[in-house]
Formats: sequence, C-alpha cells, structure tokens
Amino acid sequence: MSAPPVLVALPIADRRTSFAFYRDGLGFEPIGEPAEDGVPEPLTFALNEGLHLMLVPAGGFGWVIGNRAVAARGSSECVFSLTAGTEAEVDELVERALDAGAELVTAPGTQPWGYTGAFADPDGHVWTVLSAPA
Repeated sequence: MSAPPVLVALPIADRRTSFAFYRDGLGFEPIGEPAEDGVPEPLTFALNEGLHLMLVPAGGFGWVIGNRAVAARGSSECVFSLTAGTEAEVDELVERALDAGAELVTAPGTQPWGYTGAFADPDGHVWTVLSAPA
C-alpha cells in the first residue's frame, strides 16, 4: 500500500496571480476542474507522485491554522527546494520564475553544496533551485 501524497499548504493573496505563477512560471501541473474564475478550487498542484502544493487565500489559511497569525511577507519559516540536473537548468528555472513575477533572493552561483539560486514567489515564499556538484 502506498502512502497518500504529502500536501503542503501556503497562504496567498491572489488566486489568479498564484495560479499563473506556479502553472506558467514554474510549470507545475494543476489538479482539478476550474471554478468560475478559471482557477481550480481548491488550488492544488501535483509536484510529483508524493507531493502536492495547495495555495489557500490568506483569510482561509488563518482559519485552517486555528486563527493564528499568518506570517508576514518576508518572514520565512521554511524554504522549498527544487532540484535541477545542471547549472544551466538552475539558471533557466530561476529566470522563468523571475519572468513570471518572482523576486530574486539569491542570484544563481556556486556554493560549497552546489550551484544554486533562490527566488520568492508573488507571496514571498522562498524557493531555492539546486544542482548538486558532480
């Protein structure tokens, strides 16, 4: 028996902006039928067989977490990482994210742990892209 996918939920400000960013900018595959606004509800992407990403409007996200405060933009309690096969793929994915509205956090470059760059999505969630050294 296989385990159900892990679902990571993030608060967002605008469904259409986030939908376009993750679908068009990062190439993530949306799940579900479009609602009246043309965006699937719930707004979920299959990142792979074992991981799904759900984007929840900030007001609803606060309700889900027991009316606790949603972290302010620029506050990061976790960092999401994507793996790329080559340095060129890191550069290309970071550039696609920037073209789709991301903010550059760290320009792609060589670090002791590999070639990496980082960006923040339209809601300030930080993503790194890493190509490990050979």
